[in-house]
Amino acid sequence: MVKEEASAIEQMEKEYPTIAAGYKKIMREQYELFAQKMLDYGVDNISMGSRLETSDEKKLSLTAIWIRCNDKMNRLKNLVLFEKKNQVKNEGINDSYMDLVNYNIIAQLVQKDQWKK
Repeated sequence: MVKEEASAIEQMEKEYPTIAAGYKKIMREQYELFAQKMLDYGVDNISMGSRLETSDEKKLSLTAIWIRCNDKMNRLKNLVLFEKKNQVKNEGINDSYMDLVNYNIIAQLVQKDQWKK
């Protein structure tokens, strides 16, 4: 009988246990932040008040997400590349990275018609 190859996840966890554990921890923190913000904002801030039923409504939503990501990228450019001092408490480099991850997942949910209750 031929032994099955380990899945990429199993292989990753075996070969890089520290990275794998750190990644899982960060993803849990991402989800916690997403849940907190979702409960604060609801679905309408992403759907822009629409039901995301038409291609134009989805395009508007994805454009708004892109703008938010662009804002975060510019913040990172100033904080990381230009080493400017962070002026807003609780919104540093890590916060910007976390927001970018969550906005990218939200964009995928919008595209897959899963941005709804």
